[in-house]
Amino acid sequence: MFNNFIFIGLPYMALLMFLVGSIIRYKTRPFGVSSLSSQFLENRMLYWGSHAFHIGIVVLFFGHLIGFLFPGGVISFTGQPTRLLIIEISAFAFGLLSLFGIVTLIIRRIFNLKLHAVTSKMDVAVYVLILLQVLSGLWIAYFNRWGSAWFAISLAPYLKSLFLLNPNFEALAVMPLSIKLHVASAFVFIGMVPFTRLMHFLVFPFTYITRAYQYVIWNWDRKTRRSSSNFNRGVKAKNN
Repeated sequence: MFNNFIFIGLPYMALLMFLVGSIIRYKTRPFGVSSLSSQFLENRMLYWGSHAFHIGIVVLFFGHLIGFLFPGGVISFTGQPTRLLIIEISAFAFGLLSLFGIVTLIIRRIFNLKLHAVTSKMDVAVYVLILLQVLSGLWIAYFNRWGSAWFAISLAPYLKSLFLLNPNFEALAVMPLSIKLHVASAFVFIGMVPFTRLMHFLVFPFTYITRAYQYVIWNWDRKTRRSSSNFNRGVKAKNN
């Protein structure tokens, strides 16, 4: 019963909450879908923590995604020991980078008193869950090595079975507790997205990439600007 709930019930509940909750929130509170940046309150630790965390977590996410979408290719590629070793070391390095980032952000939230006013209970829950995900991932990478190979063999079929509505968790049920915890917390994380500021990654402004560039016009003193010999984009300011 426990395995049925954790590896069948929980995933479907999380995915349903993610899909329905995200749509409802975007439709009812579109302007609330934001990362609610606290950069104006503290910038230095945010810069190092945020960049390190996002770089590490994005690389690891796409690594997991490739293992899920192309398990056969991953198995074939990692069949050569040198390539497998390179992938494992690289993944562990990005895991450490993610750990550095999330720990930096947590320390920033704890010791910067100005940030307490803009930190909600859900923010705390998200930090704890992400830290659990990163730590369990590093634990697995160190104590249950060669995950890039056995993930494609054991976990990718389980995830595929969920989307085919024919869940089969036999391989996962006999795995160590750390792997079960990593998988279960990942689904909890997915289910929490609509209720947190994590929603912001679903509305990434991709249109910024293709839209026409915009000029930023400063409010210069007109007399000073007109008599200046400085040029902006090769054109001197004119009297209009």
